[in-house]
Amino acid sequence: MTAAVPLIFDIRRYALDDGPGIRTTVFMKGCNLRCLWCHNPESLDPDPEIGFYPRDCINCGDCVEACPVSACQLENPARIDREKCTRCGNCVEACPGKALRLIGRFYAVDELLEILLQDRMFYKVSGGGVTLSGGEPTLFLDYGAEILGPLKELGIHTALQTNGCFLWEEFRQKLLPQVDLVMMDLKVADGKKHREYTGQDNSQIFANLHSLLEENPQRVFLRIPLIPGFTATLENLQALSQLLQELGAKRCSLLPYNPTWFHKAESIAKHVDARIYSHFLTSEELAACRKIFAWA
Repeated sequence: MTAAVPLIFDIRRYALDDGPGIRTTVFMKGCNLRCLWCHNPESLDPDPEIGFYPRDCINCGDCVEACPVSACQLENPARIDREKCTRCGNCVEACPGKALRLIGRFYAVDELLEILLQDRMFYKVSGGGVTLSGGEPTLFLDYGAEILGPLKELGIHTALQTNGCFLWEEFRQKLLPQVDLVMMDLKVADGKKHREYTGQDNSQIFANLHSLLEENPQRVFLRIPLIPGFTATLENLQALSQLLQELGAKRCSLLPYNPTWFHKAESIAKHVDARIYSHFLTSEELAACRKIFAWA
């Protein structure tokens, strides 16, 4: 079953890394994986969240007065007692410095389409378009189709970023016809390690990849995030490379690890696994990874 509508936590205009050309990327809240290294930790929970950004706090105490359950306290460095917080949003409305922000809001289809069409000229001249991302946008198939369908009819390029963990027939019928490009992330070849690192087995993901490559190979672009100690091991990358070649994949990109997401997890009081690295891969490490995928 898929949820009816998503909350959206970001609409990124003039994006250059989410498909061809200049794009607008819509980020939806809610994900069916729990990757230890998720660089959008605010996307995991489908419900609204309150982020605290101490740089903007002026210590006025308005949030303390506004909170009906006394979850906000100036003495608390994290500002919010998450066990008490009901996410009512009163503190967000009261905060003059915008140090407290509500993450995730609902957009009606017409409202979102109006925003996306504002950059129609940029899409046209650059060969760009609109990308649905997350979180995991395939959790919201009907909503996604309602957004991408009208754009596709207008000749705007449509793309989807997905973890590949979805029900194939439902996806194939509802959303795939509205998508020009499917960018699927692959993480770990070994099923046991995949479950340990992401919370889910990878059998459905590879089955969906096989189906996509069989029916729509020209629409598939694979991406592998290079996470030190997890995905960016020679053993894992060699296994993924061999599998993709056996499936007949043609296009694949390696995504260098970026550890600058830690502050986002901190803002919503999400724990970061101690095994996660806080440094970038070296140029030599990146070169070794890319050599394995020289065929792509």
